[in-house]
Amino acid sequence: MVLDGRISSMEEIFMEGMKIREPQIVDILLPNLEEEVLNIGLVQKQTDAGEKSRFRAIVAVGNGGGFIGLGSGKARQVRAAIEKASVDARVNIVLVRRGCGSWECGCDQPHSLLFEATGKCGGVTIKLIPGPRGLGLVASENVKKILRLSGIKDCWTRSYGSTRTVPSFAYAVFDALKQTYQIVTPTDWVK
Repeated sequence: MVLDGRISSMEEIFMEGMKIREPQIVDILLPNLEEEVLNIGLVQKQTDAGEKSRFRAIVAVGNGGGFIGLGSGKARQVRAAIEKASVDARVNIVLVRRGCGSWECGCDQPHSLLFEATGKCGGVTIKLIPGPRGLGLVASENVKKILRLSGIKDCWTRSYGSTRTVPSFAYAVFDALKQTYQIVTPTDWVK
């Protein structure tokens, strides 16, 4: 559909509720995508013959304009693990709703989040709080990389749990960013 010209932007894919199954679609529609390796770790599996070692990579991709993807990949070589994680991140790309949600600012430019967002993965919970213009990113280094790739420039973060586990922490931030674009129904207002 992308090659035929029936779909010309990522927003159309998300509005139709379609699932991205090929990373080439993202490469065509978002040509200025940046890639950041967040973590490379050694994982081992015990077998009858001994230990089988592989590398696991966590990669984030984004264009700095509201699109972010996070993926992981395992392989025997580091480069192959990074490539698998990059493909996984492109397939799992999401749209982030940005704006000026800080009561201190009110500039109506998309430099922060519109509202607080909470994400959870494993034993890690993170809360992203909108900040005023010029604040910067008040977060750890890996969270800064993910937020910068998604296009958020000003934000406070509050994290709970075992934040030293990089995969869980990264996926908790990704979950919080996914929460910014959930559809709110009138039944949710009552809760």
